[in-house]
Amino acid sequence: MYDLLVTNIGQLLLPKRSPKPLKGKEMAHLPIFKCAAMAVSDGRVAWIGSASEAVHVEAKLKIDAKQRVVSPGLVDPHTHLVFGGSRENELPLKQAGVPYLDILAGGGGILATVSSTRLASEEELIDKASFHVERMVSHGVTAIEAKSGYGLERDTELKQLRVIKALNKKYPIHFVSTFLGPHAIPPGFRGKEDMFIKEMAVLLDEIRTENLADYADIFCETGVFSVEQSRRYLREAKTKGFGLKIHADEINPLGGTELAVELEAASADHLVAASDKGIRSLAESNTVAVLLPGTTFYLGKELYARGRYMIDSGAAVALATDFNPGSCVTENIQFIMSLAGLRLNMTPEEIWNAVTVNAAHAIGKGDEAGGLEIGSQADFVIWNIPNYQYLPYHFGVNHAAIVYCEGKRIWECASYG
Repeated sequence: MYDLLVTNIGQLLLPKRSPKPLKGKEMAHLPIFKCAAMAVSDGRVAWIGSASEAVHVEAKLKIDAKQRVVSPGLVDPHTHLVFGGSRENELPLKQAGVPYLDILAGGGGILATVSSTRLASEEELIDKASFHVERMVSHGVTAIEAKSGYGLERDTELKQLRVIKALNKKYPIHFVSTFLGPHAIPPGFRGKEDMFIKEMAVLLDEIRTENLADYADIFCETGVFSVEQSRRYLREAKTKGFGLKIHADEINPLGGTELAVELEAASADHLVAASDKGIRSLAESNTVAVLLPGTTFYLGKELYARGRYMIDSGAAVALATDFNPGSCVTENIQFIMSLAGLRLNMTPEEIWNAVTVNAAHAIGKGDEAGGLEIGSQADFVIWNIPNYQYLPYHFGVNHAAIVYCEGKRIWECASYG
């Protein structure tokens, strides 16, 4: 007697689970079980078989998937989830062509978010982030990476990380926490970037002691932190037991991609300007390229990360929202999946692998999230779509019908039927 049986599944998506992310041509392979059924016991997948076999399976609760698609819960491996305030007032300025540096000089940009985050209480940040988490879950996400980085000083950075820890206790989904203290250069430290990085590095021991973060991250880019500064910081974080991530080569090909491979980082993120050399190095590693096409879209830029070239070169690619209040204000990873098809030239099979198994590897959860097999945690989504190709094709709406975590229903579309 199983706890739950989901039967009459039109297509059950079973991304290939492996100790390493899927690379290159492997991403084109998406195992699909048609006319399937799946049973759950004690929060884990206990049986997978055909819908005809399921007639003889007993369960306390049976769900008819009505020939819809069922997939693993989606993984969002790059978000700036915890922040105070919002910046809708900047949109008219952008439309008028006001340069970002002018907005910054007027107290806007990331400094506005830093100010709002510093002023917000921990409880206020939990309430605000909860709203965004629940919206992400409603779009099929059951694992989220969340960064700090809107404090740029000790107390607020720690406050953000404690909020992420509180969210992990509040919700049954997976959370991975990343310390991004070196996210920007705060006022007073321009020309003193090394001093600021040292201040952020001092926090690593305290963060480790309180178990507040799994990863350390840095923004390696022109006008922010150099490759050598990033190398020193990330090496120190690695010696203290943190996994590594890096905002790399978003605007200029500085070599952040190569640095990520050199340090065996879990992921290198953005990569819009990654060089051919950097992409070749990714292909020779298990560092996942986390691409953020929503950011390029929101900023109105024409040049997107070369997702097609990366995959054809043999790299592992994942997709994420980059949800944040300044450069990508969306919790909808389904829209990102559509952008991946339309702007990164990725196939539906590659897109699904990029938001499940590869995204899980990008946050160190390859053995816990992003897949469905006997014994895996029963995090899955019933989609209101006729086939897996339909989701990236029909963009801008929410296709999730029911979202499960550990075999329990945590969200349902009111109109599902």
